[in-house]
Parts: sequence; C-alpha cells; structure tokens
Amino acid sequence: MERTLIIGLGRAGLGLHWAVLRRLRATGRHTHLLDPAPALCLDPLVPVTAPPAEGLRPVASIAEARTLLDPEHTVVHICTPPVARLDLLRELAAAGFRRIIVEKPLAAGRDTAHDVLDLARTERLRLSVVAPWLASALTARLVRLVDGGTLGELRSIEVRQYKPRMRRTLADKGHPTAFDIEPPHSLGVCLRLAGDAHLTHAQLDDMRIGDTVIPSMGRARLELRHRTAVSRIVSDLTAPVRERSMRLEFTHGHVVAHYPNAEDDHYAQLRVSRPGHPETWEVFPDDALSAYLLGAYRALRDDTPLEPQLQLGVRVVELLADAKTASGAARAAAQRSGGQVAHAG
Repeated sequence: MERTLIIGLGRAGLGLHWAVLRRLRATGRHTHLLDPAPALCLDPLVPVTAPPAEGLRPVASIAEARTLLDPEHTVVHICTPPVARLDLLRELAAAGFRRIIVEKPLAAGRDTAHDVLDLARTERLRLSVVAPWLASALTARLVRLVDGGTLGELRSIEVRQYKPRMRRTLADKGHPTAFDIEPPHSLGVCLRLAGDAHLTHAQLDDMRIGDTVIPSMGRARLELRHRTAVSRIVSDLTAPVRERSMRLEFTHGHVVAHYPNAEDDHYAQLRVSRPGHPETWEVFPDDALSAYLLGAYRALRDDTPLEPQLQLGVRVVELLADAKTASGAARAAAQRSGGQVAHAG
C-alpha cells in the first residue's frame, strides 16, 4: 500500500488529485494500492494549521513529512504551478522521496524541463507527468482507429479546448500563458496519434475582461506538422461554453471525439463516419483522471519504466516553448509572472 503526500493545495491538489483519491479510497476496491491512512499535505505558500479537507493531515515542511512517511512506500503529488518545480524536486530528492507525480506541464520552459530530466536521471527519480487524456478510454479508441487502418491514413487533427476561466485567471498567476493550461492535454495525444512534430504556427491573444487585460491568457492556437498529418489546436479561456473535442480526418473517413468536460459527468462520445457505411455513435464512461492516477500508482509501485512518459512530457514543453517564442509571448509571460495586469484606456 502506498501513502500519499500532496504538495500544493490549490485547484489541482485539492480539487482534482485529492478529490479523486478520496473517491477511489472510499470504494474499498483499491486497498492493495492506496493506504487508507490520512494523506499528508503541504502548501509551500500558505501554512495550514487545520486540515483543509477530511482525510488530510497538514505538515509544515518536506522535512516533517519525512519523519512521518517511508519514501519507499510514498507517492508524492506535486500540484504547484509549473513555474515552481525544480527546487521542490531537489528538496524531495534530498529527503529521499523518489516516486513522484508531477502536474502538467512538466515545466514552464525548455531549459527547466531539461533540468528536471537531468535531475531525474541523476537522482534516480521516478516521475510520472499527469496526462489524463493519454489514460482516457476515448484516446485508447482513437489509437486503435489510427493503428488499425480501417479508415486509411490519418491526415489531420483539429482540437477544440474551450474552457471559460476568467475568475481563476484573475486570481492565479501560476501559469505564464494560455499555452500552459489546456494544450498540454491535447498536445500529448496528438503526438501519440500522429508521431513527433514541429511547430509551424502559433498565436496567442490576451484575456480581456471589461477594462482589464491579462497578457497571454486568452485564446491560444498551435499548428504542428507531423510526418503525414497536421494538428491544429485551439484553446480559448474566454469562450462562453465548454468543449473538449477532436476531429480526425483520414483518407477514408473521419472521426469526431468529445472528451468529458464536466467533473460530475465522466462520459465521452465518439462518432465514426466512413463512406458506404452507417455512421456509428458511442457514448461511454471515461473517468480519465481516476484511470491515470491508478495507473501511475501501479507503475510507481511496480517499477514500470517511466522514462518514455517523461520524455514525452519534455517534448510537450519543448513544443509549447516554441509556440511561446513564435507568438511573442515571452515578454507578456514575464510581465504576468511579475504580477502585472494591464488596464486598457
């Protein structure tokens, strides 16, 4: 059984990781994997004197957590923003913790991602980068369609990631640009479906709320060229509606895939169209984050090789870094990390 230490008690740490772990533990079906003892939690920025949620026990430091946990039987969840990861990983390594789940994206920039990769190799860290879309039942079906060849060769992937995120963006400066929030999910899937790629176009818009302008946090666009296909990703944090979808065009048909976009409705949809055949439409359960976390705990426990996953996480950061450079987002990201929010007029 694996104990849990969650570092970072914001939306990812409490609202996602702990919410899912708590639900999984409550089923009683994973006692061989998830220790029912209270999970330890640490917020590096806000000292907690009382448990923020049932089943959690706050600690004041990694050093204190080390006195209460055996690193050989502990999974650490790093849920801090991507701009604050490397030093934390070094501190965990020094304390003996080596089995670590890291929220996406792995880092906010190319150099830091490579520093994390070097640290993991030097300190023998076992890092699993959060990638629920890659653990999704819908993605598994898309992979089978691509690999099976019944629709011919994959030619293009069109991704829509529409997610209204105004309030959280005003309150949270941990993500430098809109490229760092939703695109890491879909970019990993595009690389899995169509192979490695290089960036051909990127554009980034500011978020505008009345007279307030938040640099680089509005609509993000990426275009990638794979060996035989093109991927286009559009992520809009100012959209009035939610949508997480992919359209795959093949030489002999197309597919429209909708990922779940609400926490209380874990169902995906898949439509497959092929000339001369009736269209198929499936709706099925797809609790991707639960599937990812259970898979990550098993892989960390069983010493499953994680280097390929880590390298994919680094590649995602590299392509996002290319997109930031191409879109001229570097200056605006620096402004945002410094806490500057512009006002029009």
